[in-house]
Order: sequence, then C-alpha cells, then structure tokens
Amino acid sequence: MSSYNRRTVLLMPLALAACGFAPAYAPGGAATELLGTVWVQDPSDKNGFDLVERLEERLGRPEAIRYDLAYTITTEAVGVGITTDNQITRFNLKGVVDYTLTERATGARVTGGRVQSFTAYSATGSTVAGLAAEEDAAFRLMRILADQIVVRLIAASAGLP
Repeated sequence: MSSYNRRTVLLMPLALAACGFAPAYAPGGAATELLGTVWVQDPSDKNGFDLVERLEERLGRPEAIRYDLAYTITTEAVGVGITTDNQITRFNLKGVVDYTLTERATGARVTGGRVQSFTAYSATGSTVAGLAAEEDAAFRLMRILADQIVVRLIAASAGLP
C-alpha cells in the first residue's frame, strides 16, 4: 500500500513558501548575486585547472567581480586493492579543498570552509591505461569538490553583503 496522496503533493509548495523557502536562482534569489561575480584564484596545476573550470561552469565567468575565491587543494592516492603478492590493483584518490570567499572591495572574509571526497581507479592493465585512469579519477574528483563548494556558496548566499 502506498501512502501517496495528491493533496499532499499539491499543498507542498504552499508549505514551503510559508516557511520562507525561496529558490536560490529565482529572479531576485540570493544565489543570483554569485553569478558572474566570483573571481576564482588562478590555477597552478592540472587539478587546479579542472577545479576552476567547473567552478566557472557553475558560477559563470567573472564579469562584474565582487568576490574572490581562494583555494588550496590536497590529494592523496591510497592503495585499497592488494593482491597476495603485494601488488596494488586499485587506488582511492582522496581530495580536500580548503576555500575562502572574500569581498573584493573590503577584503573581508565572507565565507569559507573545507570540502572533501574521493574517487577510485584501477591500476591493472598497461602503464598507459593506469595513467589514463588516474587522470580521469582526478578530473572527476575536482568536479565533485567544485560542486560541493558551489552548493556551500549557494547556502551562504543569503548572508552575502
């Protein structure tokens, strides 16, 4: 038996509106202040490039810069699949990004924090296949971490100056 009730579904938007819920990207929404206004620190390596690329994809290229986003990336490959003769066949690539959003005009820290996640890749096969798998895992990890940063920035956008 299902507890599905059409009236519940129809009344849900009214309940959300009553509690102060508003879409972040709606006209006049808090997150619209972030679009095209965040300058992300220049990347210094491939991971940084992939992170910045995804952040700009989500937040837009900076045109009217109001905020600066600084970040520090830390990654570590950990062997998790080991054969009986001590050969590592699978790695987890763990990543951590510490970030800070500052208001450009005043230099005041607006928000910041730490996001972390991991991806995995296989080290079996040829050397070229292993390197390609490692690069792909790093690319996926940077996209995951960038998306987490954007979600946190959106959550904090209601309190932005």
